Amino acid sequence: MPELQLARRDALRAELREADVAALLVTDLVNIRYLTGFSGSNAALLLHAEDEQRTVFCTDGRYTTQSAAEVPDLERVTDRESAAALLKRAAGQVGSYRRVGFESHHVSVESYHTYAAIAGGIELARTPGRVERLRMVKDETEISALRAACAAADRALADLLERGGIRPGRTEREVARELENLMLDHGSTGPSFDSIVAAGANSAIPHHAPTGKVLGPGEFVKLDFGATVDGYHSDMTRTVVIGRPADWQRELYELVHQAQASGVAAVLPAGDLAEIDKAARQVIEQAGHGEEFSHPLGHGVGLQIHEAPRLAYNAAGTLSVGMTVTVEPGVYLAGRGGVRIEDTLVVRESAPEILTLSSKELVAV
Repeated sequence: MPELQLARRDALRAELREADVAALLVTDLVNIRYLTGFSGSNAALLLHAEDEQRTVFCTDGRYTTQSAAEVPDLERVTDRESAAALLKRAAGQVGSYRRVGFESHHVSVESYHTYAAIAGGIELARTPGRVERLRMVKDETEISALRAACAAADRALADLLERGGIRPGRTEREVARELENLMLDHGSTGPSFDSIVAAGANSAIPHHAPTGKVLGPGEFVKLDFGATVDGYHSDMTRTVVIGRPADWQRELYELVHQAQASGVAAVLPAGDLAEIDKAARQVIEQAGHGEEFSHPLGHGVGLQIHEAPRLAYNAAGTLSVGMTVTVEPGVYLAGRGGVRIEDTLVVRESAPEILTLSSKELVAV
């Protein structure tokens, strides 16, 4: 959809004029995909601040056919050293490119010195985060992809539960592998991240990597996973219990469930990021478990699994309509077990749209 990428590039031009640069050298592949549609592993983009006709895309010969299909509306240059090639081109027109911005948050010191040598009389200006700021607010095409990714994860979890995939005797790795395969069956191109399956005491480790630990009766099993569709990621956590839950497990689960509901309700336009975190966190703190909630409430999600904005006690800023965020409070009792409940949501005018639709009631398997 070249028109969509053109609209994004036009929006970025306003940012570049504000930064007083003639062009932006885009080297982050995620940002290149957002601005051009290109999904390969090597590329650069020199986006002119005034003239779309002078915007140039570069990749190497492996992607000649792919780039012609994905980036049909821009001039394309073929060179293995894509960023360097575009800077050389600009250096030959130094009168038109007196100042070029670069993604200083993405470029290494070594690369910067290489670029500076190539640029010659062009001033290279640090221009961090300009594309990422645009990416925070999703258009409906992006939200459709996110919705499809969330649906793939929802269906995979439903299948896993229906076929008894979480049961005593299986290992965490076996469950994780099956869950990821089921997401592929439902349209995912791959997991959004390394899936977390954590059983028993391991469920109290927020980012536990699946092991050969065998699932046992009476244990919590925490599953944090996501699917990818058209480059967009989903993120969801559900916690189940094997067999009849003990009283402490029901109480802990209900506490996290209430905290998550409070956080979700606070996801509104103009909502303060720190206050949204507080809405969920104070529920857990009032129950005496504040120290066992050891991470921020949530984060943006899109072309990357973790992107701006961040919902945290020390975050600055507010939400806008179209932003997509996770809400994922958790309480982790070391040596016993933990609960996390997480959804991916879209900020809408009156109430958030929840994209992850799997039940949040305590499931006993």
